[in-house]
Amino acid sequence: MTALDTQAPAATPERTEPLTRRSWKAPIAFGVLGLAALVLFGFLGKSGEDTTFVISTDNDWVQIGPVAVPSKATAILLGVLMLLLAAYAAWRAWDRKPLGRWVGAVFGVLWVLSFLCWAVAGKSMSLVGLLQGSLILAVPLAFGAMGGLLNERAGVVNIAIEGQLLTGAFGAAVVASVTHSVYAGLIAAPVAGLVIGSLLALFTVKYKVNQIIVGVVLNVFAVGLTSFLFSSVLKPNAATLNSPPRMPVIDIPVLSGIPIIGPVLFRQTLLVYLLYVAVVVITIALFRTRWGLRVRAVGEHPLAADTVGIDVQATRWRNVLLGSMVAGLGGAFFTIGSVGAFSQEMTAGKGYIALAAMILGRWTPVGALAAALLFGFSDKLQQVLGVLQTPVPNQFMLMLPYLVTIVAVAGLVGRVRGPAAAGEPYVKE
Repeated sequence: MTALDTQAPAATPERTEPLTRRSWKAPIAFGVLGLAALVLFGFLGKSGEDTTFVISTDNDWVQIGPVAVPSKATAILLGVLMLLLAAYAAWRAWDRKPLGRWVGAVFGVLWVLSFLCWAVAGKSMSLVGLLQGSLILAVPLAFGAMGGLLNERAGVVNIAIEGQLLTGAFGAAVVASVTHSVYAGLIAAPVAGLVIGSLLALFTVKYKVNQIIVGVVLNVFAVGLTSFLFSSVLKPNAATLNSPPRMPVIDIPVLSGIPIIGPVLFRQTLLVYLLYVAVVVITIALFRTRWGLRVRAVGEHPLAADTVGIDVQATRWRNVLLGSMVAGLGGAFFTIGSVGAFSQEMTAGKGYIALAAMILGRWTPVGALAAALLFGFSDKLQQVLGVLQTPVPNQFMLMLPYLVTIVAVAGLVGRVRGPAAAGEPYVKE
């Protein structure tokens, strides 16, 4: 044995984890928004006036009286807490450590409370009513977003959510009016959405037309078709064809009596409860079943999926039709779920906000629901503050839901990647 053989092996260099890149985006945003809230809502707020929040209803187990807080002092305290969160975010960024999502959620709640203390100073507002209305207004957005993610997970971009919501609302109104049954209307809504979905699948999957163009055209088609039928058929026969019953509120025994949580979550219509079920079922189906694995494989790498025997075209067909039915179900909210009659273009661009909710929710059902709740809250907030005649300009309140949409998608999502093959037609080799 030579001396060379007896030498100890050279020590391998110890591996070190690569340092993550410092991101000052969150600390800067928290700092600017927190400072603005501290100055505008705190130091420049009204002195000597209280903001009253109603947090209980008549049917709750425990009756909690209205809570009155000094508006200016409370806004200052909340502003200081927001700046502390900004400092915590800066410390995490300096140490190159990830910032938990709870920080953004807590900061958002504090900012909204600070704004409400300033806007509702000297008045009273029901927090339960605000949250309950936010959930109701989020229903069509959540159904539309989940319909869109079912499509995009299979590789088909669905811009036609607006048209599916609109035709769903039309179908629900007509069928419920003729049958005098909200449940018949609830069944008709996804069937009506299926009409638009069939056209979407036909042109995008079979004939491989550009998916964005097809979606826009189908939206225009849905607006034109429903407007024509409304003016020529529904309007002259409104008593028989456009007077649907509205869905009753169903109280869940025991659960609906829980203070705050009960009225918001368990004192709703059947459509809201169907939303709970849809979120759970779609989440399990997409991420816990073989079917979901195949769908996601088709959306990420259709050639590889085809190689292992998955029928790409059939999978896309089925998902487009299923997603269109889910979006169409959300359209029932506009007629039998709230207004009680169909009117022209009553969806008012909610399909595009649902598309933004899908992106903000990172193509997951739970994330889409959370984003829809954010947009629903902003929509309900502008309604409540408009009734209370707050110092906020009415024009700003009307654009608030769309402003939140732009800020959320542009600023909060960041670099998020959707399904790799979304929007790309697949040609079998």
